[in-house]
Formats: sequence, structure tokens, C-alpha cells
Amino acid sequence: MLRMWTELQSRLVRDEEGASLVEYALLVALIAVIAIGAVTLVGNNVSGELNSVGNAISTP
Repeated sequence: MLRMWTELQSRLVRDEEGASLVEYALLVALIAVIAIGAVTLVGNNVSGELNSVGNAISTP
């Protein structure tokens, strides 16, 4: 009985470590999606502003 309990505990510990790895992977993926979205949004805004400034400079 003790051996079965020890084996069950060792499996639960291994499963918990695996779950934390999955959680870290999901967290990294979420951060990557947010970063890509922020860079895209800011990049489009900056591009628009630079185009406005370029047009203002080139207009006589």
C-alpha cells in the first residue's frame, strides 16, 4: 500500500511539473501575441505620422 501511495505521489509531482511547462509556454505565446499587436499598431501610427511630415516637407 505504501509503495502504491509513493508511486501515485511521484506521478502527481511529474504531472505538476509538466503542467507548469505548458503554462509557461502559454504565457510566452500570449506575451508574443500582445507584443506583435503592439508593434503593428505603433508601427502603423508612426508610419502615418512620418508620411504626414514627409508630405508637409515636400509640399511647396
